[in-house]
Amino acid sequence: MKDRIPTQDITDAAKKRAHAVKSANERKIEKKQEGESLYQKRKHIYVRKAIGLFTNLRTSVNWIFLLAYFTFSWLQWDGKQAIFFDLPNRQFNVFGSTFFPHDFMLLSWALIIAAFLLFFMTVFAGRVWCGYACPQSVWTFFFIWAERITEGSRNKRVSLDKAPMNGEKFLRKTAKHLIWLTISAATAFAFVGYFSPVRDLASRILSGDLGPWETWWLLFFTVATYVNAGWMREQVCMYMCPYARFQSVMFDRDTLVVSYDEKRGEGRGPRKKGDDTYKERGLGDCIDCGVCVQVCPVGIDIRDGLQYECITCAACIDGCNEMMDKMGYERGLVRYTTENELEGKKTHILRPRLIGYFAALMAMIIAFAFAVGDRIPLELEVLRDRNQLYRLDAEGNIENSFIIKLANMDQATRTYELSVKGLKGLELVGTKEVSVSAGEVISLPVRMKISRENMSEPSADIQVTVKSTDSSGYELSKESRFIGAVQR
Repeated sequence: MKDRIPTQDITDAAKKRAHAVKSANERKIEKKQEGESLYQKRKHIYVRKAIGLFTNLRTSVNWIFLLAYFTFSWLQWDGKQAIFFDLPNRQFNVFGSTFFPHDFMLLSWALIIAAFLLFFMTVFAGRVWCGYACPQSVWTFFFIWAERITEGSRNKRVSLDKAPMNGEKFLRKTAKHLIWLTISAATAFAFVGYFSPVRDLASRILSGDLGPWETWWLLFFTVATYVNAGWMREQVCMYMCPYARFQSVMFDRDTLVVSYDEKRGEGRGPRKKGDDTYKERGLGDCIDCGVCVQVCPVGIDIRDGLQYECITCAACIDGCNEMMDKMGYERGLVRYTTENELEGKKTHILRPRLIGYFAALMAMIIAFAFAVGDRIPLELEVLRDRNQLYRLDAEGNIENSFIIKLANMDQATRTYELSVKGLKGLELVGTKEVSVSAGEVISLPVRMKISRENMSEPSADIQVTVKSTDSSGYELSKESRFIGAVQR
């Protein structure tokens, strides 16, 4: 009887190879078949430290933002706090300029500009804001850094959590949470310091003389920072942040995103360094080491395709490139790329949507710059005395009474000169100069008179002008009505 030759290799090695060359779609189906609860318990993510260009760039940006946040409230500008939200006096001081509630339009413009900048960056490069500059990400990476220096590398943290409680574990956990609480308290103090004079706030904390509202906000932001960056972390990005949900609407096939090159990487499977026969066995460049998952702060597998949870921090790129270098393979298995490029098509950098966002953004920035540049730190109101339309003085001249309200929105005391025009012979009676302190609003009663011969109509338009007497040259005018008897 002839020996039968098996048409299929059924050895264990063959089974392993078959598992290694499964496609990405087959792996996705297997994950779904494992079953997922609607209210699945959060699985703790042990983030591995990534080393590479994008990690260094992100770390540098993070430290710049942290340094700015913690120090800007301490900066002085012309003897005052450089950035200060003075809510009781309804003022916002920023580097020598003072803004009031009626400057709300400028704030609206600034917010709209920020929104269009976010839209522009999203269309161009995906969620780079989330990965590099979002406060949630910045503080999460800050807390992960504290976790790493107290509990060690990823593998050590996993082992530490699995180990029973002992002296070393207690000390390491305590040290981690103390650092977290210190960072949280410093974050809360810096935030409140933008709304309450920071130097005075520090002295009152040391003396225990805090008010109830300051105490409340310090405690609230301490707890919020501790919970968000220490415990919730990626849950905020995945479930609480609305941007994660609608950002994909702004993506197109030319948007720069972090992607896995499936054509090059599949099928996945381990192999030894220097093995040149892996392609003959149906393997791609992906060695299925899992590093791209281990370094991800939100715990996703970038090989499963573009996912809304991805914050585009590029940690997986650095992790994969590190492994490619060790294996002697070309970098870029995971990289910043576009959907068109992955499909072998041409990427269009300049496209209608991107150009539209850029044009709108530039137009708003230019308009905002002109509005701020032309802004005069002075507010003027001219109010008539409603109790008396006019009166005649002892000489028969017609007098009108007004209330002039002046708001000095500058950081320095200014002296202003008052003048009026619009009628021949019209003049101010009494004070013609007034000094107004920085941020002060005054109400000044004034009288204006004119001879009856020069008043030919029952009323006439006049213009009240306020001009600073110093080199600033601030000048502002308002129109009003002068009322008088007609000469018969």
